[in-house]
Amino acid sequence: MNTIQYTTHSVEETLALGHSLGRFMKDYENPICIALDGTLGAGKTHFSQGIAKGFGVTEEVTSPTFALMNTYEVDGIYLYHFDLYRMDLVEELETIGFYEYTEETKSVVEWAGKFTDELPDTTVWIEISVADDGDRQFTVRTDLLSTEELQRIGEYL
Repeated sequence: MNTIQYTTHSVEETLALGHSLGRFMKDYENPICIALDGTLGAGKTHFSQGIAKGFGVTEEVTSPTFALMNTYEVDGIYLYHFDLYRMDLVEELETIGFYEYTEETKSVVEWAGKFTDELPDTTVWIEISVADDGDRQFTVRTDLLSTEELQRIGEYL
């Protein structure tokens, strides 16, 4: 498993790291699911907003906490954004079409740790933790991307 860590020192840097990942995702030719986990307020939504903007989304990007999923289309390529915070049962995933929107597509899943066994093989896991000084630590684990690809995503730091 390839692992890398990034640290951001502000909301702007968190958005920029997400933006870099979003640009990578847009050009990536295969399905990819970004699974985000971390405590409430860790920065999952800011990071997701950065991903969407880097992907090319021009509309306002909000967390789909109540809608459960937002869909964005850029140049004929779809990005599916899930927020599983309000879900508790695996059976609920089926009712929102979770599997069909994460397995052969490009997706971002907030609160993915609630359903770790339900995410596809194309998942990149990102755990976000908050340091005492407010910095955000992003720990990325994946078998999907190489160490070199992961380093390129975080080069702006």
